[in-house]
Amino acid sequence: MSWLLLQLAVLGVALAAAALILISFVAFITATKMPHLHQHEEERFFLNARGQKETLPSIWDSPTKRLSVVVPSYNEEKRLPVMMDEALGYLEERQKQDPTFTYEVIVVDDGSKDQTSKGIFSSRGEKILMADADGATKFPDVEKLEKGLNDLQPWPEQMAIACGSRAHLEKESIAQRSYFRTLLMYGFHFLVWFLCVKGIRDTQCGFKLFTREAASRTFSSLHIERWAFDVELLYIAQFFKIPIAEIAVNWTEIEGSKLVPFWSWLQMGKDLLFIRLRYLTGAWRLEQTKKKN
Repeated sequence: MSWLLLQLAVLGVALAAAALILISFVAFITATKMPHLHQHEEERFFLNARGQKETLPSIWDSPTKRLSVVVPSYNEEKRLPVMMDEALGYLEERQKQDPTFTYEVIVVDDGSKDQTSKGIFSSRGEKILMADADGATKFPDVEKLEKGLNDLQPWPEQMAIACGSRAHLEKESIAQRSYFRTLLMYGFHFLVWFLCVKGIRDTQCGFKLFTREAASRTFSSLHIERWAFDVELLYIAQFFKIPIAEIAVNWTEIEGSKLVPFWSWLQMGKDLLFIRLRYLTGAWRLEQTKKKN
């Protein structure tokens, strides 16, 4: 009987190894290159406050604003105006109190795919805030992220990231979720920790503040464009040893989420596995030198 169990154990290990090799092979041959962020001719310019046409700036230019706010938007007709009212109200009031504070808001709308990188690469700010269009995070909490960045100084090569976090609200959210959704959440968190990112409890909060140098280094190496792009972004940051602060923020769930509980989590789980395997097999590589578009 013990001999049979040993044979079954060996067979199980062999099958698991074969499955891992097969999945790694599939991950390698299906690996895509970094997305080419093509701009149409009319997207190369913008109208300034005087109504004059100017060429869009580049992340690799010197900053001319204190803060850039990049808002990925897709079918956000109802939620975006509320978020923008709060954001612009805060930014304008802050500028009144501090005339040296300058800002810009870039709303990125590009069909059915999240093209956050387009907004990042056209930003002019010393610091760049990525904020969700739903307004789930209270915009004044950007000051908490700014303090989190400052507390990380000295910044290596002027690079640092502050991530908004909802981890402190986890117990409350579990009480409102079904057992199935709670299980999916814990499963996702385990995969993030096991495969990609250590030490960050909430990788998915869409409220992240980057120094200009950290944004250019991480986004220029990004491959994933779907829900799991935050995880790859932080994986890249940890590879480059960019200091990361996780900061608790006020957060309220807003109706209208595009995330479909089961299928979106399944897609994210696949992306997490493929992120790890593609970097492990060399299908995707990270270079220590800065990349320019």
